[in-house]
Amino acid sequence: MINNSGRSLAKSREFMNLKYALITPAWNEEAHLNEVIRSVVTQTLLPVRWVIVSDGSTDRTDEIAQSYVSRYAWINLLRLERSPVRHFAGKAQAVNAGYESLTGIDFELVGNLDADITLPPDYYEFLLSKFNEMPKLGVAGTPFVENLDNPDDHSYGHALANLEHVSGACQMFRRRCFEEIGGYIPIKGGGIDWVAVTTARMKGWDTRTFIERTCAHHRAMGTADRSHVKARFRHGHEDYWVGNHPLWEIARGLFQMRNRPLVIGGLSLMFGYICAWLSRKPNPIPEELRLFHRREQMARIRRVFSSNKGQEA
Repeated sequence: MINNSGRSLAKSREFMNLKYALITPAWNEEAHLNEVIRSVVTQTLLPVRWVIVSDGSTDRTDEIAQSYVSRYAWINLLRLERSPVRHFAGKAQAVNAGYESLTGIDFELVGNLDADITLPPDYYEFLLSKFNEMPKLGVAGTPFVENLDNPDDHSYGHALANLEHVSGACQMFRRRCFEEIGGYIPIKGGGIDWVAVTTARMKGWDTRTFIERTCAHHRAMGTADRSHVKARFRHGHEDYWVGNHPLWEIARGLFQMRNRPLVIGGLSLMFGYICAWLSRKPNPIPEELRLFHRREQMARIRRVFSSNKGQEA
């Protein structure tokens, strides 16, 4: 006879039967790739397949990846031809190519892991347990930390933080959700991770960032080939295209002023947003998605103000 405690233990371990695959797009990532791979091969629950997609790398990325392929049968290296033009659609194309290479592999979850992210040993065990607990969970992840000396200093530590958004640096999808949204949509100007997560919510899936864990981002977001100021400007540009409400962007800019580069970064973000608005170029993001996004932002702003009024009362 199995007692209640035995049933609870069996239930708590169900997530260990979930199988997951990983895809890592990598373009000239020799600086951090060794650390990334070591953090994956030491996970308490390993993926059934990990595809590292070298998107035309010209440094030692392929060599480093191949050295692990020869030691771990579940790691694959997929080489793509180098595109003459570098833009954010390249990441989407690399991830989708990696996903297509998983044909014939049995898995329920698939994760996108950037090639400059390292993870604590129980990272995927933690995420798998959440997918097991929440049947409607379509996309999940955790905050990333850039200041490694202060692990609590992350982008979800403020009142307007959107825990329903999942950072593109380390997203995990339920396979059915990933296929339902059509994978990553190639958009030259960026925002592919945002489109994926927001589309998932529009289709009825839950999306969630769990702040109980963090991953380490070893290169400031968006600075792969540009300065911090230029990166903030580009983020502001992206914010306009994805439909950020002006009030939301002002709040986001003010928040960014406390991060490096102090003040200038927030101003650059808002300037990028204004420049995108002035350009009047055709928007590649479907209007339905942008309006859905704005409604969510305004609802969060109203909740924050309502909460503050309640505390004052």
